Amino acid sequence: MEIRHFRYFLSVAHHGHFTRAAEQLGIAPPTLSRQIQDMEKELGVLLFQRSQREVRLTAAGEALLAEAGLAVRQFDAAQLGAQRAGRGETGHLRLGYVASAAYSGVLQQHVEEFTRALPAVDLDISEAPMAQLPAQVRDGTLDLAYVRSPMSLPEELEAIALQEEGFVLALPASSRLNELPEIRAARLGGETFILPEQISGTLEVASAGGFAPRLGQQPGSLVAVIALVSLGRGVAIVPESVVRRVQLPQVNYRPLADCAPRSWLSLLHRRFEKSPLVRRYIEQVRAQSADHTASS
Repeated sequence: MEIRHFRYFLSVAHHGHFTRAAEQLGIAPPTLSRQIQDMEKELGVLLFQRSQREVRLTAAGEALLAEAGLAVRQFDAAQLGAQRAGRGETGHLRLGYVASAAYSGVLQQHVEEFTRALPAVDLDISEAPMAQLPAQVRDGTLDLAYVRSPMSLPEELEAIALQEEGFVLALPASSRLNELPEIRAARLGGETFILPEQISGTLEVASAGGFAPRLGQQPGSLVAVIALVSLGRGVAIVPESVVRRVQLPQVNYRPLADCAPRSWLSLLHRRFEKSPLVRRYIEQVRAQSADHTASS
């Protein structure tokens, strides 16, 4: 027997009439009658008591009714589940990110939109050191990752450029640089630089100021960077979004008068991604990025 036989049986049981059941199924009554007879022959029992007026279930038919309904529902659910997975509508997605992706609001915008469109997808979202994220995406530990570019990537990966952002100078409140009406890059030559994960801004400022930077600690998260600045351990070149999100005692944020380094958030993905679910997320991010660019 095939699943269609169960569908035929259930229709006849529901309508109590071969002709009405055949109309609902879209087949000829003799074809339906023959299919039910084939079922009865294979099972070795009568499923229906037939008369000219109506068709009634036998005891064997009553026993089959609940199980046949369950079998059809399970088959339909399995078929739908496979189709939805194939369209990238269900499954498990693992996202990694650096803190500035959350500070900027980009991470929240993308996740909110994706969850609204595909609520059945299970999202596993975690912050991680930026240096580890490319390898984790390449090796499959993560499906996607938000990083701060520019950065070198394995050849297996591509990056979708997202929101561009400038840098600011984070100063201890005790620094004499706070007394200056404007701060130029060259004035930072004698400072110790606390390093965030993305050091391109620090290097660009040092290049503009004509000095080799004195490098301090690289503690990891942006909060840890700003904490060391607040303790007077050095200055830091950090993304502008930090100003709105990380306010600690004894820290001042200042722009640089003659240097405007830039960076941008990127979404890392595998170059030849096969997962329909991951591709759905990538397509959504590309669309949102295009909409943001068009409205800017």
